[in-house]
Amino acid sequence: MTVKNELIKSILASIWFMFLTFPIMVIKVNTVTDTVEWRWYNMAVVGIGSFFISMLWRYLIRKKEEGSKKEKKDTVGPVQRILQDKKYFLPGIGAALLFTIFFPHIFSMYQTNIMISALIYVMLGLGLNIVIGLAGLLDLGYVAFFAVGAYSYALLNLHYGVTFWIALPLGGLIAAFFGIILGYPVLRLRGDYLAIVTLGFGEIIRLVLENWNEFSFGPSGIANIPKPGFFGFELSLQATTTFTFYIIVLLVLFTIFVINRLQNSRIGRAWSALKDDEVACQAMGIDKAKTKLRAFALGATWAGMGGVVFAAKTTFINPASFTIWESVIILCTVVLGGMGSIAGVMCGALLLILLPEYLRDFGEFRMITFGTVLVLMMVFRPGGIIENVRNTYKFEKSSQS
Repeated sequence: MTVKNELIKSILASIWFMFLTFPIMVIKVNTVTDTVEWRWYNMAVVGIGSFFISMLWRYLIRKKEEGSKKEKKDTVGPVQRILQDKKYFLPGIGAALLFTIFFPHIFSMYQTNIMISALIYVMLGLGLNIVIGLAGLLDLGYVAFFAVGAYSYALLNLHYGVTFWIALPLGGLIAAFFGIILGYPVLRLRGDYLAIVTLGFGEIIRLVLENWNEFSFGPSGIANIPKPGFFGFELSLQATTTFTFYIIVLLVLFTIFVINRLQNSRIGRAWSALKDDEVACQAMGIDKAKTKLRAFALGATWAGMGGVVFAAKTTFINPASFTIWESVIILCTVVLGGMGSIAGVMCGALLLILLPEYLRDFGEFRMITFGTVLVLMMVFRPGGIIENVRNTYKFEKSSQS
């Protein structure tokens, strides 16, 4: 009966889908000859295709439900098990480091530039992971801090001749200051209300940069931003790209180290408590206001430094580079990779940035593929590519003889 019901549901779904697509897929009006062409072959293809897709979808959903009903004795997944096993983890880290070191020398400058962009988004994703993954604060205006870092370097260099290496920490500090400014008004907000306010903050920053011509040069943007220098030596374009690649790699490693230490510190535990239950967190004596402000400030710091590297890489910035779409992509890297998981966020960022780039040959179908991947991941892997597993501590009785 179950199979029969599934077949009936799939047949009804295919009929309904054929009915919905009938005007588009079957009817074709030729305006030159004033005739109507009936493409019944397309209708058959739509019906058969939707039937089999519906059957496959129902099968996968049923398997997922059966798997969720079973009691999971081991909460650690296969990917987490590999990451925790030193026999596989250490050689994997060594191979990844060797591949990273030789990447600019193996691949072309175009591929290196793409990887630099991907690593910038890895850094941004890890910064947003502090706010969303660890503290549970939904921030939809994260791109504003990215813009603050980029414009900090561009304007400081334009007016005061500040170099990249001085602007890098300054961009992080200025973005952290703006993170605190955002944090104060939203201390009492949570959930959808917090998301709406942060979204508005991001749009305010973009509109200010676009309309304040005397300050930010408006839509024209700022050009001729210097690339990172190496002790005053003149570097070729290839050498500068390779140097920028190694800079962003070191920054990503530094970000991973700091966030990993924060995650396992008292601040990280406070963020986890805040994410689980704000009322209980406050009842345990944790200062909710300071905990939120730390999350916003530290998350914004990495966005600011990422913005400085972005400005140095592109040598030109304007407000069009910091739209809400960028915030959505950064948010997707965190959700798709796994909220709270450092390895997951890295995988999510690399997938979301590299996949559309390498699917350019498919034209308009690349965004459909991109959306399909997101939908499938959210349905079948809601915890992300690599789910975050909290450390557990077991106290065992010592046997006394």
